[in-house]
Amino acid sequence: MYNVLVCDDEKDIVAALKIYLESEGFKVFCAYNGKEALETVKENEIHLAMLDIMMPEKNGIETMVELREFSNLPVILLTAKSEDSDIILGLNVGADDYITKPFNPVEVIARVRSQIRRYMQLGSGSAADEILRAGELELDVKKKRVTKGDAEINLTPTEFEILRLLMANPGEVFSPKDIYIKVWNDTPLGAEATVAVHIRHIREKTEIDPASPQYIKVVWGQGYKFDGGIKK
Repeated sequence: MYNVLVCDDEKDIVAALKIYLESEGFKVFCAYNGKEALETVKENEIHLAMLDIMMPEKNGIETMVELREFSNLPVILLTAKSEDSDIILGLNVGADDYITKPFNPVEVIARVRSQIRRYMQLGSGSAADEILRAGELELDVKKKRVTKGDAEINLTPTEFEILRLLMANPGEVFSPKDIYIKVWNDTPLGAEATVAVHIRHIREKTEIDPASPQYIKVVWGQGYKFDGGIKK
């Protein structure tokens, strides 16, 4: 059984999501502001958090920033359609995905399952012992760890999976839709913007000059590819 935290200041929304998730076998922890959400994550084994962006006291973005100081668990933002700028900001500070209100129960369950599956299976399977290297950059699949030289790079689960996909297929061009389908395992609606934010975040963490990247490069009109003399 996986544990999901649902945090929204609207109790009806929390109650509805709790019903959806419990009907699919998840254990649900409820919180109604950012402070409660952070306390819940610190005190319990949480496998995924759903955070509303607009909350009093500590909003979802502020909560996300603080959460990423001590946890890489997957986070899905709960947003209104009018909050596009907040969605981009949330992805920039570490969110893995977002769902817009009003919710489609089927979509909610699909996205939750996708994020938890990726989070729990990182490093599993036949590729568990792979270590991918490119120059000073090293990705250890089994340990879920990325380093550059002697420094460890702190990636979210989604960032890790994007980098792993590209590093495992050096020189191959992936469109944003391809990346979204393979990493999110979902229909690529709005894939271009979402993938671009995550790619930019990976570059900021791995590149000396993100504006002139050594590793993840754009192939204009087609997508992204990994460069840098990959070695296994």
